[in-house]
Amino acid sequence: MQTFVNAQPVAPNFLPQAQQTPLPQPSAPAAAQEKKPAAADTSNLVAIKSPMIGTFYRRSSPDKPLLAEVGQEVKTGQAVCIIEAMKLFNEIESEVSGTIVKVLVDDASPVEFDQPLFLVEPN
Repeated sequence: MQTFVNAQPVAPNFLPQAQQTPLPQPSAPAAAQEKKPAAADTSNLVAIKSPMIGTFYRRSSPDKPLLAEVGQEVKTGQAVCIIEAMKLFNEIESEVSGTIVKVLVDDASPVEFDQPLFLVEPN
């Protein structure tokens, strides 16, 4: 075991105080200084949520079309996706009638109970 006798702390500044200059502060880009646009109003959107834990699929099989796409009209009770749980494929139905505005989950991704899957603008 080594013991250091007369150990002196090393000063972090290697230049004398007179030669040190503060670093210039970066200015914000002009675009950031402009007023930011208001975020889209999502208060009227309804989320279709996962009723279970499983794997989210947008198609009933790989060779079939998507069950629900952005811009598509859906009706209450219409299947919008499939969630696989314990080797069972469960069709998830829309709880509202309206237009799909956004798909929140990637295909073949795991989902949690009550996780939002789609945003729908009700009719």
